[in-house]
Amino acid sequence: MRQLEPKFKLWLNCGHEEGAFGDGKWRLLGAVEKERSLRAASDVLGISYRKAWGDLKKAERVLGVRLVEKQRGGRAGGQTALTPEGKKWVAAYARLREDLERTVQGAYRQHIRKLLR
Repeated sequence: MRQLEPKFKLWLNCGHEEGAFGDGKWRLLGAVEKERSLRAASDVLGISYRKAWGDLKKAERVLGVRLVEKQRGGRAGGQTALTPEGKKWVAAYARLREDLERTVQGAYRQHIRKLLR
Protein backbone atom coordinates (compact mmCIF):
# COMPACT_ATOMS: atom_id res chain seq x y z
CA MET A 1 0.00 0.00 0.00
CA ARG A 2 2.94 2.39 0.33
CA GLN A 3 2.88 2.85 -3.45
CA LEU A 4 -0.57 4.43 -3.48
CA GLU A 5 -0.82 7.65 -5.42
CA PRO A 6 -3.79 9.65 -6.64
CA LYS A 7 -4.85 9.60 -10.28
CA PHE A 8 -7.84 11.28 -11.84
CA LYS A 9 -9.62 11.72 -15.14
CA LEU A 10 -11.02 15.08 -16.06
CA TRP A 11 -13.63 16.11 -18.57
CA LEU A 12 -15.79 19.14 -19.13
CA ASN A 13 -19.53 18.86 -19.66
CA CYS A 14 -21.85 21.42 -21.18
CA GLY A 15 -25.39 21.03 -19.91
CA HIS A 16 -26.65 17.67 -21.06
CA GLU A 17 -23.62 17.17 -23.35
CA GLU A 18 -21.22 14.95 -21.44
CA GLY A 19 -17.58 14.81 -22.41
CA ALA A 20 -17.45 18.02 -24.42
CA PHE A 21 -13.71 18.18 -23.76
CA GLY A 22 -11.40 16.18 -21.56
CA ASP A 23 -8.24 14.15 -21.27
CA GLY A 24 -8.97 12.03 -24.36
CA LYS A 25 -9.68 14.93 -26.68
CA TRP A 26 -6.72 16.83 -25.24
CA ARG A 27 -4.40 13.90 -25.95
CA LEU A 28 -5.90 13.54 -29.43
CA LEU A 29 -5.27 17.19 -30.25
CA GLY A 30 -1.71 16.89 -28.93
CA ALA A 31 -1.13 13.86 -31.14
CA VAL A 32 -2.61 15.67 -34.16
CA GLU A 33 -0.25 18.58 -33.54
CA LYS A 34 2.73 16.23 -33.37
CA GLU A 35 1.78 13.86 -36.19
CA ARG A 36 0.13 16.44 -38.51
CA SER A 37 -2.42 13.76 -39.36
CA LEU A 38 -5.64 12.64 -37.71
CA ARG A 39 -5.14 9.09 -38.96
CA ALA A 40 -1.59 8.92 -37.57
CA ALA A 41 -2.75 10.49 -34.29
CA SER A 42 -5.54 7.92 -33.93
CA ASP A 43 -3.05 5.11 -34.65
CA VAL A 44 -0.62 6.43 -32.02
CA LEU A 45 -3.42 6.59 -29.44
CA GLY A 46 -4.83 3.20 -30.40
CA ILE A 47 -8.29 4.47 -31.32
CA SER A 48 -10.17 4.20 -34.59
CA TYR A 49 -10.07 7.04 -37.08
CA ARG A 50 -13.88 7.13 -36.92
CA LYS A 51 -13.84 7.62 -33.13
CA ALA A 52 -11.15 10.30 -33.39
CA TRP A 53 -13.10 12.19 -36.05
CA GLY A 54 -16.34 11.87 -34.09
CA ASP A 55 -14.69 13.09 -30.88
CA LEU A 56 -13.26 16.16 -32.62
CA LYS A 57 -16.56 17.00 -34.31
CA LYS A 58 -18.42 16.69 -30.98
CA ALA A 59 -15.93 18.96 -29.22
CA GLU A 60 -16.10 21.53 -32.01
CA ARG A 61 -19.90 21.48 -31.99
CA VAL A 62 -20.24 21.84 -28.22
CA LEU A 63 -17.44 24.39 -27.80
CA GLY A 64 -18.49 26.38 -30.84
CA VAL A 65 -14.96 26.60 -32.26
CA ARG A 66 -12.96 24.84 -34.95
CA LEU A 67 -10.14 22.89 -33.33
CA VAL A 68 -8.54 21.39 -36.45
CA GLU A 69 -8.31 22.12 -40.12
CA LYS A 70 -7.76 19.43 -42.71
CA GLN A 71 -5.99 19.78 -45.99
CA ARG A 72 -6.95 17.07 -48.44
CA GLY A 73 -4.33 14.83 -49.97
CA GLY A 74 -2.88 14.91 -53.39
CA ARG A 75 0.60 14.03 -54.48
CA ALA A 76 2.16 15.51 -51.37
CA GLY A 77 -0.51 13.98 -49.14
CA GLY A 78 -2.94 15.68 -46.82
CA GLN A 79 -2.46 16.95 -43.33
CA THR A 80 -4.41 17.99 -40.28
CA ALA A 81 -3.35 20.94 -38.16
CA LEU A 82 -4.65 22.63 -35.07
CA THR A 83 -6.36 25.95 -35.58
CA PRO A 84 -5.26 28.86 -33.38
CA GLU A 85 -8.33 28.11 -31.20
CA GLY A 86 -7.31 24.45 -31.04
CA LYS A 87 -3.86 25.45 -29.81
CA LYS A 88 -5.43 27.70 -27.17
CA TRP A 89 -7.62 24.83 -25.92
CA VAL A 90 -4.63 22.46 -25.70
CA ALA A 91 -2.56 24.99 -23.75
CA ALA A 92 -5.38 26.07 -21.42
CA TYR A 93 -6.43 22.51 -20.66
CA ALA A 94 -2.80 21.58 -19.90
CA ARG A 95 -2.60 24.45 -17.40
CA LEU A 96 -5.91 23.40 -15.83
CA ARG A 97 -4.63 19.82 -15.43
CA GLU A 98 -1.38 21.03 -13.88
CA ASP A 99 -3.26 23.19 -11.36
CA LEU A 100 -5.63 20.35 -10.48
CA GLU A 101 -2.76 17.87 -10.18
CA ARG A 102 -1.07 20.11 -7.62
CA THR A 103 -4.34 20.46 -5.70
CA VAL A 104 -5.01 16.71 -5.76
CA GLN A 105 -1.45 15.94 -4.60
CA GLY A 106 -1.80 18.39 -1.70
CA ALA A 107 -5.15 16.94 -0.62
CA TYR A 108 -3.69 13.44 -0.85
CA ARG A 109 -0.77 14.38 1.38
CA GLN A 110 -3.11 16.04 3.87
CA HIS A 111 -5.75 13.31 4.08
CA ILE A 112 -4.43 9.95 2.90
CA ARG A 113 -0.64 9.72 3.06
CA LYS A 114 -0.68 9.81 6.88
CA LEU A 115 -2.78 6.62 6.85
CA LEU A 116 0.00 4.71 5.07
CA ARG A 117 2.56 3.25 7.41
